[in-house]
Amino acid sequence: MKNLLLPLLTMAILTFTGCRQKQTATEPENPFFSEYTTPFQVPPFDKIDTSHYLPAFIEGIRQQAEEIAAITENPEAPDFENTILAYDKSGKLLNRVSYVFYNLNGAHTNDQMQEIARKISPLMSKHQDDISMNPELFSRIKKVYEKRHESGLDDQQIRVVEKYYRDFERQGANLPAREQETLRKINEELAMLQVKFGENQLAEINKNFKLVIDKQEDLAGLPEGVIAAAAETAGSTGDEGKWVFTLAKPSLIPFLQYADNRNLREKLYRGYFMRGNNDNANDNKQIVKDIVRLRAEKARLLGFDNFAAYVIDENMAKTTDNVDKFLSNLFRSALPVAKNDLAEMQKIANAEGNSFKLESWDWWYYAEKLRKQKYDLDETQIKPYLKLENVRDGMFEVAHKLYGITFSKLTNLPVYQKDVETFEVKEADGSHLGILYLDYFPRAEKSGGAWCTGFQPAGWENGKKVDPIVSIVCNFTPPSGNVPALLSWDETTTLFHEFGHALHGLFTEGKYTRTAGNVARDFVELPSQIMENWAGEPEVLRMFARHYETSEIIPDALIEKLTNSSHFNQGFTTVEYIAASILDLDYHKLKSPAMVEDVNAFEKEAMDRIGLIPEILPRYRTTYFSHIFDGGYAAGYYVYLWAAVLDSDAFDYFRQSGDIFNKELAAAFRKYCLAENGNDEGMEQYRKFRGQDPSQEPLLKKRGLK
Repeated sequence: MKNLLLPLLTMAILTFTGCRQKQTATEPENPFFSEYTTPFQVPPFDKIDTSHYLPAFIEGIRQQAEEIAAITENPEAPDFENTILAYDKSGKLLNRVSYVFYNLNGAHTNDQMQEIARKISPLMSKHQDDISMNPELFSRIKKVYEKRHESGLDDQQIRVVEKYYRDFERQGANLPAREQETLRKINEELAMLQVKFGENQLAEINKNFKLVIDKQEDLAGLPEGVIAAAAETAGSTGDEGKWVFTLAKPSLIPFLQYADNRNLREKLYRGYFMRGNNDNANDNKQIVKDIVRLRAEKARLLGFDNFAAYVIDENMAKTTDNVDKFLSNLFRSALPVAKNDLAEMQKIANAEGNSFKLESWDWWYYAEKLRKQKYDLDETQIKPYLKLENVRDGMFEVAHKLYGITFSKLTNLPVYQKDVETFEVKEADGSHLGILYLDYFPRAEKSGGAWCTGFQPAGWENGKKVDPIVSIVCNFTPPSGNVPALLSWDETTTLFHEFGHALHGLFTEGKYTRTAGNVARDFVELPSQIMENWAGEPEVLRMFARHYETSEIIPDALIEKLTNSSHFNQGFTTVEYIAASILDLDYHKLKSPAMVEDVNAFEKEAMDRIGLIPEILPRYRTTYFSHIFDGGYAAGYYVYLWAAVLDSDAFDYFRQSGDIFNKELAAAFRKYCLAENGNDEGMEQYRKFRGQDPSQEPLLKKRGLK
């Protein structure tokens, strides 16, 4: 999952607002109650205990409530300094504990942390509402807003004022008291439902399903490395002497690609696509119904037709109609390509003497055969050249060639888990830029997917620049026996993707929390997705793709095969993605009262309406669609494809220059699309870099859809 991004987390945390609870700071040993004394002021993970979180949250809420009270009780006329800036910089302790707790609750949770999350959720919801619906504070912000053009403010100060005024409007500041009370209840209930959805999802991945194989013949077709990894997993689950496959992607996908046993492929894939839909303690169907109903009601209260309209109003797309047209056009281009691939795969199955019609659990298996047939290429040929450490160093080198920055491994920083790596990032002149954490491998206490987040955003405090502390969290194929971690091609591009988010966080500039690095949701994937383009370039592959045993650089013949197969399976990839995006929008375009009687029937009707073929499921089915039900992408899953237009157009600009490492273009991209991207609306920032609006042509060509 390519979600939980630094600028968006920053925005979410820093708009949490005041509560009138009273509690004094105690426990001086609590590391959150003082400035960190660690190198680069990173969180002291070696000293943080779960018992520290709740007291720090409560004290942080109390402190920020006092700061807000000081703003509202100030007898001086409201101005930028005493109202907007004071609010922008409030909540330091609350931010400090939030950055650590929410990140670790996703990357390294336990039962105690999940219990804390349940306790904190209503407190934080109330805290946010106490400020966003504080009439005295909003009155002061409104007065600054009304005089913003005659108060001597610069462009960025005016933008901050306008953003905060708009935030408060969207959070219910203008509602009558009775409707504000209704909104408070909705927000609190939504917060708890989203926590529960995530807990259920984690349990379904790591606790409630495993495929145990005890017969050697059932492993037919699987590469040796996959078999060895399954044996190691079995050892850790108490199934010694057997082989265990789980729903984590590094275990799931290779099995679907290579296992000859069709019944077992179906069993494993059913375990995957039925998550949260098993009528057990972790079932998410009722939670989905409640979330959809409450979001629709929230949108109605705030003056919008539906929740999708409420969300997209803040995005580059602006309207749901624009998103619908965008997705429909691309779906019409991609579906025939996917159907053609399906027909070719069915021919392969028939030629093998099979009489069955291909099903969704067959797609990966026969797609791999089709790739071998068309391009003489399969994943096992590539993986030996994709040693994790080499891929990591290769992406570092790409960033160095583009931006001049360097990465130095550190061993003196505390980490929250022994496998986590840390790096100091420096500018070309040797000055410190920030710290990067890398957390690669699956574990039971980690959520699925991959994401980039941070323990401290770039910013300003007391006239001094605050350096960012960024973190990338993944679930990649771990080492097995004497074989190091060898990545799939998808994992390789995922690492480059999340690294793009990290560069966004590292390069962010701006004096104001509200705007520094904070961009529209459908812009935020541009910094990440553009980095994927470099990963597959022959020049870049030769930089990092070396055989893990011989150190041989990847042969030109294999690079050519990889390049020639770049369009392969893009019909499937695009169709399953758009299907999920449309499903997301269908839920959130429901008007209040939004009563979904049957989640499965609703999903089927949505997919039938667009003509999704049964051999392809939406990338995320309803009951495990974490992006939209607990990950912040509600009515916004479409943004990856929207940003793909931008990243394809931007990379095409580098290509047209004749140098994919064109330093002049890199400097412009860093300035307008990474460092200063919060200074103006997303399309304006993109135009400053590109000199024109983006074209869809490069994306269609890249995906072989034209």
